[in-house]
Amino acid sequence: QVQLVESGGGLVQAGGSLRLSCAASGSIDSINAMGWYRQAPGKQRELVARIRSGGTTTYADSVKGRFTISRDNAKNTVYLQMNSLKPEDTAVYYCNVYMRWRNYWGQGTQVTVSS
Repeated sequence: QVQLVESGGGLVQAGGSLRLSCAASGSIDSINAMGWYRQAPGKQRELVARIRSGGTTTYADSVKGRFTISRDNAKNTVYLQMNSLKPEDTAVYYCNVYMRWRNYWGQGTQVTVSS
C-alpha cells in the first residue's frame, strides 16, 4: 500500500503565500510523477501542477508564474509553493502520485484565500 500525507494548507489573505507538502510512504517504487490537483465547491478536480521523475514540470495556466512545484526524490516528497494567492485559488488540494500505472491520492488539504 501507498500512503500520502499532506500538510501546509490553511487560511491566508489574498496576495499571501502557502507551501504544501506531501510525503509518500509504503510500497514506493519508481514514482513516475508527483503532483497537485484541486477541487473547488461545485467544480471538477483539476490539475494544478505536476513534476515527472526527470524533473519536467507542468502547470495549469491559472497558476503559472505564481506556483512552483518541486520534489525531493530521496524523501519521496513533493512540494507546492504558492505565492500571490487569489480568492479563486480557494479549494481542497490533493496530492497525487502516479506509479506502476496507478494513481494514488492524498486525503486533501483545504486552502482558503480571503479577499
